[in-house]
Amino acid sequence: MSGPKSPKYASPVQRKRVPTRRAGVKPLGLSDYLQKILTARVYDVAIETSLELARNLSQRMGNQVFLKREDTQPVFSFKLRGAYNKMARLSAEQLARGVICASAGNHAQGVALGAKRLGCKAMIVMPVTTPRLKVDAVEALGGAVVLHGESYSDAYAHALELEQKHGLTFVHPFDDPDVIAGQGTIAMEILRQHPGPIDAVFVAIGGGGLISGVAAYIKAVRPEIKVIGVQMNDSDAMIRSVKAGKRVSLSEVGLFSDGTAVKQVGVETFRLTRELVDDFVTVDADAVCAAIKDVFQDTRSILEPAGALSVAAAKQYIETHQLQGRTLVAIACGANMNFDRLRFVAERADVGEEREALLAVTIPEERGSFKRFCGVIGPRSVTEFNYRISDERSAHVFIGLTTTKRGESAAIAAEFNGQGFGAIDLTLDELAKLHLRHMVGGRSELARDERLYRFVFPERPGALMRFLSTLHPGWNISLFHYRNTGADIGRILVGIQVPREDKKAFREFLGTLDYPCVDETDNPAYRLFLR
Repeated sequence: MSGPKSPKYASPVQRKRVPTRRAGVKPLGLSDYLQKILTARVYDVAIETSLELARNLSQRMGNQVFLKREDTQPVFSFKLRGAYNKMARLSAEQLARGVICASAGNHAQGVALGAKRLGCKAMIVMPVTTPRLKVDAVEALGGAVVLHGESYSDAYAHALELEQKHGLTFVHPFDDPDVIAGQGTIAMEILRQHPGPIDAVFVAIGGGGLISGVAAYIKAVRPEIKVIGVQMNDSDAMIRSVKAGKRVSLSEVGLFSDGTAVKQVGVETFRLTRELVDDFVTVDADAVCAAIKDVFQDTRSILEPAGALSVAAAKQYIETHQLQGRTLVAIACGANMNFDRLRFVAERADVGEEREALLAVTIPEERGSFKRFCGVIGPRSVTEFNYRISDERSAHVFIGLTTTKRGESAAIAAEFNGQGFGAIDLTLDELAKLHLRHMVGGRSELARDERLYRFVFPERPGALMRFLSTLHPGWNISLFHYRNTGADIGRILVGIQVPREDKKAFREFLGTLDYPCVDETDNPAYRLFLR
């Protein structure tokens, strides 16, 4: 495995050795964890998940990428392994009093299912930001949900108060040896399912329970396999802690990957991760969206953001180190995705993979300029086209184009500039991706004699350019909006300036088109916001 050299069991990140346990308390070693993992009680509620080759992704990346399908567990996440292993070891008296936990959702479902299986009550404290899907799932399993705080750390602090108040037993989502051992059974399955060479296993990190258990087993049994931890670039408490040599608490965490949104990692998970994990990777939201799409194309399953972190990191690691022919495993650790979030994922997936270039292009308002503009676009498919007349001398267009490789957007922008069109590459511009693409438009004093039409046309490569070529050159386009939605038909909104004396000719022109259209000139929404 190419990449930075590092000491055995050590990350390339500079480490400072500091005590993480009370004096006189001997920490568990690899042999201790190996024994705990081999004797873990997880299969009363969990299943042995499959290790599947992601064929399309592997072929595209030039490496074998296997997915460990923890998203197929009964609660669609690995978390029930550790939760149940902890709870199954509680005394009858403890179970009679009940258990409590804090969780962003997946651990909560594991505790609720474990409590149902063991016949005890469970109180679950969850952040108010938890997707409703996860809250409903916990309540369906019989858990009593308490919503508190905006992150896991907020919920955790409140759960400790309730633990003392009600005499419950706390089931930690990650910082507990029995929980860590339960998660470690995933690594046990991976090595049994693939006894051949494995170069690296990629593991998402929130509080660190999963990577601690996986690393403990792999380093005890197959120490030559690299264990690589993955965090979001806005929720990287473990990476910062390893760099600092002590646990670091983040003031804020990003919530896109709610399953890994942890402000401070555990004491035991920090110790194990610092000693056993070989390397770390951070990924952003766009890369995770692209990974969700990759997994869907290979499995027809939809991972939640936390579940796709490992896949995004494996892709990034392959590209960074220019790997070829290696065997990599990505733990797909969860699939509790809110349906409403799919809109954002679909919007950003192609940008994350850099399969779409977003550009702002300035076109001179003169005859022949639009034809030259279309010539630069050439055979590329248009994914988005937004324009509103605002200047008598030039037109400012927001356009999306399909690309075939990373970094191509800069070359396209250079090509436009070389042809006399001012172009700005907005592919990596967060403001443009989140907001501006939806805000191109508004009223314009220049849009006199404007008529508004909705058109429908068959969605296939080149269809938009063919539509544009049919528009009469004698009438000015004052508004244009198109966005590829993946449907079999395309929808376009067009504003065309038609002088009153040309109304008859314009109606005749519409009759020659092969595209169905609806006149929206008198639409009240148009009159309120655009006219």
